[in-house]
Amino acid sequence: MILGDTCTRACKFCAVKTSFPAKLIDKDEPRKIANVIKKWNLNYIVITSVDRDDLIDQGSNHFADCIKAVKEQNSKIIIEVLIPDFKGQKELIMKVIDAKPNVIGHNIETVERLQRYVRDPRANYHQSLKVLKYVKQENSEIFTKSSIMLGLGETYEEVIQAMKDLRSSDVDFLTLGQYLRPSLKHVELKEYISPDKFNNYKKIGEELGFLYVASGPFVRSSYKAGEYFIKSLIKNG
Repeated sequence: MILGDTCTRACKFCAVKTSFPAKLIDKDEPRKIANVIKKWNLNYIVITSVDRDDLIDQGSNHFADCIKAVKEQNSKIIIEVLIPDFKGQKELIMKVIDAKPNVIGHNIETVERLQRYVRDPRANYHQSLKVLKYVKQENSEIFTKSSIMLGLGETYEEVIQAMKDLRSSDVDFLTLGQYLRPSLKHVELKEYISPDKFNNYKKIGEELGFLYVASGPFVRSSYKAGEYFIKSLIKNG
């Protein structure tokens, strides 16, 4: 995770600490990350971050610098990024696109009805969908990815509609996982989803045309991100 450990937003499901403004960014972070990844001899990495609404570019240039630094150390590494929405500003999203990661992920987190109940008010369902669609429009070779937490009170029909909306935005990969409440201060857990339901969502997602669906109680947005199927798909795509 880059750009510090403090987020400028306060989503009701997340345990990351919040503050505005957040801490100063480490300008040497891209080099540090690249060196560590080279040392560990990794072949697939996921770079994510907190939201940085306090920065003029919201951290987009730093994201791009990290991607470029890692590539300079290892041109064959597969890079997945999980980005904020950058308030939907296309010129900021484009900075990440131009750095050419293999996968750009951005999570809608929950169904449309529960967005304001679960996420920070500065985030919203349609803005997130537009971010994902814009990535695909600008570079069709980059795979896109999103994630949905279940157990927040969503209905079956709402989950299916969210999956359809993601496919309408040309999202390639989808993960669905069980929401777990970090503390009593966070949004309430409404339901534990059964394995059968998770399996059914996976089947429907595949039928809708996602290239890859991970669906289960322990699945998270970066769940087995580098597993063989996705690596092969990217290398041969």
